[in-house]
Amino acid sequence: MSRFGPALLAILLLLPAPLFAALPARAEMPAAFFNALEPAAGGDVVDVVDGDTLILRDGREIRLVGIQAPKLPLGRAGFEAWPLSPEAQAFLEDLTLGKTLSLGFGGRRGDRHGRVLAHLFDAEGRWIQGEILKAGLARVYSFSDNRALVAEMLALEREARAARRGIWADPYYAVRSAEEAGRWLGGFELVEGRVSAVGRGGRNTYLNFGADWRSDFTIALDHRARRAFEEARIDPEGYEGKRVRVRGWLKQRNGPMIGVTHPEQIEELED
Repeated sequence: MSRFGPALLAILLLLPAPLFAALPARAEMPAAFFNALEPAAGGDVVDVVDGDTLILRDGREIRLVGIQAPKLPLGRAGFEAWPLSPEAQAFLEDLTLGKTLSLGFGGRRGDRHGRVLAHLFDAEGRWIQGEILKAGLARVYSFSDNRALVAEMLALEREARAARRGIWADPYYAVRSAEEAGRWLGGFELVEGRVSAVGRGGRNTYLNFGADWRSDFTIALDHRARRAFEEARIDPEGYEGKRVRVRGWLKQRNGPMIGVTHPEQIEELED
């Protein structure tokens, strides 16, 4: 009998041959891989667009789902390259260019730009998203309809940040405090602070980080997001008094606010 057990062996035998050959050793594989991803045909990498996007020989443009690497202008007028964007692109080139990759889907398979949204693995079994996060050359960037392996990605991000690798040594990507969040409007940010109160307004739930919700930092959950938290057996009211880290696009709405759509955007921190 295989050491994987009969159920896992059955899953392995159903995988396409190219992906089966690319599977990493059990110790290196994300624990949730087998029940989180649906394998799909991969291909050879012929171009790397930036630190989280590449092109296969068959013409498919692959957006590495779950991460956000530093952005390059890519022809956008007035757009300044983010710090370490050339390094992130070069790192992805070293990992993938000229190699054959296998794909795995963990949610929505495409975006409005026509790109394929996938997790990638090389012939040695390396998880490409994981390698980029370990190097500190991307942040976790998840969506409500594509949440596979987010916990594993967050763990790798935390490790890189603690070691100050890559972007985590650059102030541009620093974790912001709730008190200073208003200085960083318009960007994708990680914000930390203590939730002072949780309230409801209409169909929305608000996690407030100060006494004045009109000016202090707030996390907002609409009714769909609250349902996602409830399905994950997380009570948003339970965040009151807790220190948390939230990630998302920071906007102005009665003070600085991040809208949350799924539970993985909020990490509970130790005091």
